[in-house]
Amino acid sequence: MRKAYEELFWRHHIKCVRQVKRDNYDALRSVLFQIFSQGISFPSWMKEKDIVKLPEKLLFSQGCNWIQQYSFGPEKYTGSNVFGKLRKCVELLKTQWAEFSGIKDYHKRGSMCNILFSDAILEYKLYEALKFIMLYQVTEVYEQMKTKNVIPSLFRLLFSRETSSDPLSFMMNHLNSIGDSCGLEQIDMFILGYSLEVKIKVFRLFKFNSRDFEVCYPAEPLREWPEISLLTENDRHYHIPVF
Repeated sequence: MRKAYEELFWRHHIKCVRQVKRDNYDALRSVLFQIFSQGISFPSWMKEKDIVKLPEKLLFSQGCNWIQQYSFGPEKYTGSNVFGKLRKCVELLKTQWAEFSGIKDYHKRGSMCNILFSDAILEYKLYEALKFIMLYQVTEVYEQMKTKNVIPSLFRLLFSRETSSDPLSFMMNHLNSIGDSCGLEQIDMFILGYSLEVKIKVFRLFKFNSRDFEVCYPAEPLREWPEISLLTENDRHYHIPVF
């Protein structure tokens, strides 16, 4: 592990590591903190759609009434309240993202990030909004696949698993556990990067001296997406390298 850190310092010019709170949201926390602190703008598809209306869109336009089984981290069941709760979470994400991307001063964004990410109630809503955005993208791609459209390879891998063969099973077997009993798996990192249109570079220190030491999610971004970096010693907990 020491040699891996030396590699980061000498070859990748990482000055220090910003420690991130260790829980089952820390991958989402690390990614969103950097998006906000860097002032990265909305993904192109979010500029074309009102993401606040997406929960209702899944229900009324695509008949996904199973979304009532969505879990908000440790909160196992929400039933008919799920749409209102999701709408508030997504609305908060939209508002905060627009505010941070509109701030030109880097130091001001950093100070505001420190305040926002110290408020547990607000930050957990943001992470649940990210989880829902991932679910929405999985559902959209699944509909495209049913009409024989070409879909990104990462989604073919997702749907080839018995535990995530469709959006419902993905939600029940994987997404609902995030923030509660587990964090993001590698396939989830791909979906997160795709959904937010960012290239997530991860330095996996336990894979030092192998080709998997430095990986990107998604591996082949569709466009010139902004890049953010994470660091992990075990693929479970993530921190932020500071260049």
